[in-house]
Amino acid sequence: MKKRNTVHTLLALAALSAGMWLSPSAWAQQKLKWAHVYETSEPYHTESVWAAEEIKKRSNGKFDIQVFPASSLGKETDINQGLTLGTVDMIISGPSFAARTYPRLGIAYYPFMFRDGDHLLAYAKSPVFQDMVSEFRSKTGIQITAYTYYGARHTTAQKSFTTCDGVKGLKIRVPDVPAYTATWQACAANPTPIAFAEVYLALQNGTVDAQENPLTTIEAKKFFEVQKAIMLTGHIVDGLTTQIAPHVWNKLSDAEKKMFADVTQEAAARATAKIKKREAELVDEFKKKGLQIVSVDRKSFQDAVLKNKPLEGMGFTRSDFDKIQAAK
Repeated sequence: MKKRNTVHTLLALAALSAGMWLSPSAWAQQKLKWAHVYETSEPYHTESVWAAEEIKKRSNGKFDIQVFPASSLGKETDINQGLTLGTVDMIISGPSFAARTYPRLGIAYYPFMFRDGDHLLAYAKSPVFQDMVSEFRSKTGIQITAYTYYGARHTTAQKSFTTCDGVKGLKIRVPDVPAYTATWQACAANPTPIAFAEVYLALQNGTVDAQENPLTTIEAKKFFEVQKAIMLTGHIVDGLTTQIAPHVWNKLSDAEKKMFADVTQEAAARATAKIKKREAELVDEFKKKGLQIVSVDRKSFQDAVLKNKPLEGMGFTRSDFDKIQAAK
């Protein structure tokens, strides 16, 4: 009997030992949903797919992440809410949507806040932004791990303009976020919120006459097919944040948190480099497609914003503004 028990014990230990050598995916794999609203051709998607594969590799298969592009899990408002509801696990999204819950983040969208993309990326590494990340996590449980350059937002329309006065009455599509409407309200245009996935059709059928987005998005979404002119307003230098839901982040070990942060930051840097390169090429390419490329009097827009949409009136602080301006 004793010998039989010993054999059983040895067999049990052998089975346990064998189980320990199995891939974690065989016993504890976590399937995660990563959502965004961008096209599969854009670096935000391709680098998210790279990051998902890299996280799976570095975690020995523990995290199996599927990336859902092009609003397939909902519009931008939906996927932001999904982080709290538990319907999505990770997203890439403009922090302007997070600012609905934590308004301080919205200052990044105050028109003419950033000098260029490098200034925005310096802000992303600055103490003032890290303070916002910490406060946002304390309030919502959501962790921001990375910041990707999205591009300088320019304006397309059926008719060209060069000054703030030239957009009076213009019906222009904007995201459903107050900071995006500021420039256009300041210049007496008619900003009209429309979901991102519906913009092409809205331009095509004349629901709106204009829209504003980075050159790379104008290309990816093919807005150039239904617009005649691109005005280089550069009124907002935009970025996207990678965010992880609290029901995921709070269960990660410290080592796993670092791994998720490291990989998503590397993906953000890769996407940023691709966006900068493509952005520099597109003016000439759009000219070749027959679009009118127009330089504008940016100061006329900036002066109107400062006068009609002052920083404090939009709920932001001079202290944050000054710290962001000093970021290098």
